[in-house]
Amino acid sequence: MKKPNILFILLDDYGWTDTGCYGSSFYETPCIDKLAQEGARFTDAYASCPVCSPTRASILTGKYPARLGMTQWLGGKSQGKLCDVPYIDHLSTDEFSLAKALKQGGYKTWHVGKWHLSQHNEHRFETYPDKHGFDVNIGGCDFGHPFHGYFSPYGIETLKDGPEGEYLTDRLTDEAINLIKSSKDDKPWFMYLSHYAVHTPIECHEHLVEKYKQKARMLGLDKINPFVEGDYFPCEHKQDERILRRTIQSNPIYAAMVENLDTNIGRVLDCIKEENLEDNTIVIFYSDNGGLATAEGSPTTNKPLQEGKGWMYEGGTREPLIIKWPHHIKPNTIIETPITSTDFYPTLLEAANLPLLPQQHCDGKSILPLLIEQKQEELEDRPIFWHYPHYSNQGCTPGCAIREGKYKLLEFFEDGRLELYNVYDDIGEQQDLSKQFPHIVKELKAKLDAWKIEVGAKIPQVNKDWKPRAS
Repeated sequence: MKKPNILFILLDDYGWTDTGCYGSSFYETPCIDKLAQEGARFTDAYASCPVCSPTRASILTGKYPARLGMTQWLGGKSQGKLCDVPYIDHLSTDEFSLAKALKQGGYKTWHVGKWHLSQHNEHRFETYPDKHGFDVNIGGCDFGHPFHGYFSPYGIETLKDGPEGEYLTDRLTDEAINLIKSSKDDKPWFMYLSHYAVHTPIECHEHLVEKYKQKARMLGLDKINPFVEGDYFPCEHKQDERILRRTIQSNPIYAAMVENLDTNIGRVLDCIKEENLEDNTIVIFYSDNGGLATAEGSPTTNKPLQEGKGWMYEGGTREPLIIKWPHHIKPNTIIETPITSTDFYPTLLEAANLPLLPQQHCDGKSILPLLIEQKQEELEDRPIFWHYPHYSNQGCTPGCAIREGKYKLLEFFEDGRLELYNVYDDIGEQQDLSKQFPHIVKELKAKLDAWKIEVGAKIPQVNKDWKPRAS
């Protein structure tokens, strides 16, 4: 059987409700919505961390971030009542990445866009994408976001600057299309199209921004204060700032970025169709963590989910996921079975008819039977875990969590607090059931504790030098 091409579209900080088919009425995403109609849309897909680098590492290795020791975005550092936990600051080349495995199986491997899995120092080149099995690396470096902005000159050492004013998302799409069009042999390819958007800085073409300014005025959204001011941040470096939660989607610049992304995704999909590759190409659309909803301008909201990027609640980890594979996945399929980012590694190897590698431990499970045959027995009630032992830039305190079936238990390390939610009936995590169902708390806590020991999860200790903010 001919091996399928694989297009993995990974977005940055793109929220669960930032797409029309996931409930947005302000952002316009016709191309992504069409992709959902042609494939399977997941309602309960998760990232293994509420920040970017750990999730990205889990996709490429099949391992939970806690097992890898990469539990924070690379470069992140914070403390409060608890000390910061040390973490691995790069993706080791000892890991047999998804790109290496596919390359060994006969694939051409292309990386286009954000990497952020390397040290931010003179050793960064040693762990860039080309050292992890990618034949081509365009735009991937130690950057976590476009430091010089989305308009050229970009200052990205692995991407030649375009003409002044060129937009980064447009440029990366051009590069992706060029690679697809230049591939004239029968060798299958794996493209990891990892956009920097919609990470800050929030910037886009002025004509699109003006379109959404007018839309906001037409809907009366410009008259509504979208923010609710919350408590002071619990982390030391932001303790004089307040958490600012967005309650409605109404930011015209962010909306413009979303539409631009959608248009560019449509361009790549059109190219695949024009090159007669559509029938034999798997397309995956996914995000690395929740939308930025409580800090740094709070450009979007993930409602009805609680909170967003940097938080252990659903808004920080529940992601949009769409997978299309013509003649294998039924169009317009809705899948409610929970899956997580470690599952991509075994799934794509199975789809490529390649074996799992004994030298690469895998925490994920293949979801191919779920996609193709709607078989969910092995996945339906398995536990899914999170471990984020850091203070986030967005307001959350260190903690961990487990979801099994419809229940999700969160543990917060500052005070040992446990919260239990039925995330099937209470998607917004509004009703804490921990007092009502102590037996479920005890059962899930035991599984979470055992998992932490098994993966070697690091637990933050009390910060003896902590000085709380003066009232």
